[in-house]
Amino acid sequence: MQEKVFNLMSKRTISCVLVLILVGVGLLFLVSLAAVAWFYLPERATASFGPQSDRLSGFQRVYLSLRLLQQSDDLLQPKQPNGEEELFVVDFGEPTFSITNRLQSEGLIVDAGALRDYLVYSGLDTSMQAGEFMLSPGMSAVEITKAMQDPTPTHVRFSILPGWRLEEIAAALPTSGLTFSGDTFLSAATNPTVNHPLLQQISADNSLEGFLFPGSYRLARDLSVDQFLTTLLDEFSSQISPDLLEGLERQGLSLYQAVTLAAIVQREALVEDEMPLIASVYLNRLAMGMNLDADPTVQYAIGLDENTGSWWKSPLSLDDLQVSSPYNTYQINGLPPGPIASPGLKALQAVARPAQTPYYYFRAACDGSGRHTFARTLEEQINNACP
Repeated sequence: MQEKVFNLMSKRTISCVLVLILVGVGLLFLVSLAAVAWFYLPERATASFGPQSDRLSGFQRVYLSLRLLQQSDDLLQPKQPNGEEELFVVDFGEPTFSITNRLQSEGLIVDAGALRDYLVYSGLDTSMQAGEFMLSPGMSAVEITKAMQDPTPTHVRFSILPGWRLEEIAAALPTSGLTFSGDTFLSAATNPTVNHPLLQQISADNSLEGFLFPGSYRLARDLSVDQFLTTLLDEFSSQISPDLLEGLERQGLSLYQAVTLAAIVQREALVEDEMPLIASVYLNRLAMGMNLDADPTVQYAIGLDENTGSWWKSPLSLDDLQVSSPYNTYQINGLPPGPIASPGLKALQAVARPAQTPYYYFRAACDGSGRHTFARTLEEQINNACP
């Protein structure tokens, strides 16, 4: 009996020892595994994805390292190796979650979740920049992220308002982000050497005044001045449709003459729907051999008004109307030598398709609306004067 009890106790002891050994081996394995995870995974991740953020906890370091290594193809390989660049705009204050989701939905990356893991891992989740970026599915998600850390956009927006003269365009350049100066622009625009088909419409002695089409342009920051001029001239050409040219021909005008007249209409009209009426007055006067008597041409001749800092002095005095200039249409007959500003499409269309009117005169309305009253005779014009 004693021998059976002893044998039973011995078996139990052996079983306990075996269990303890197995537990010890298991614990040793887990400790070894934890040690591998603690040191090896972050080291592997650092080799592939760069340094980790100092803000990560120990658990985050291991967890995110494992996640990134599992998703390495989605992060390090481009979605479409031969993909072309496209514009991607990030709004000010846009959340990272929204940015990464849009990158995926627009086909630039494979997995938005994988990119968010990388952003947290690297600490870049708080430094995504607002702006315009040229991105490509031929870039990896990591390369896209790094490109979006640059606070200096590769492109800028530059706007030219209808009715601006060359000097006003030049004045807007210093704060535009473009690399050439206003003086460089003025020199290139007044003595053009740029090669463009549109220059066949412009006399060799004349500047590009009037042909730099108004609008908002997205331009590369490192654009040269000649590339800038070519872009504006290209836009002008694209706006001049065969139908528009046919309308200008019906008025007996060359393109250069039409731009010259449209620039005057642009400067006179504060209300767009009056442009065809104003164009009709000037065309009627030209047909009758009358002087245009257009205030904007005198303003152009005077140039900068030192008192106001404006290139368009207003109101004009009687002495101003006596300024000696080929642009003073109170003194010269017919059109001035060239455009006085950049007309918009509405002004060009008004010249091509003017209203059919008996009017030869107009003056500002007395209600301050910016509109005009129109007259057939000088007597009516005088009667329309404000009290």
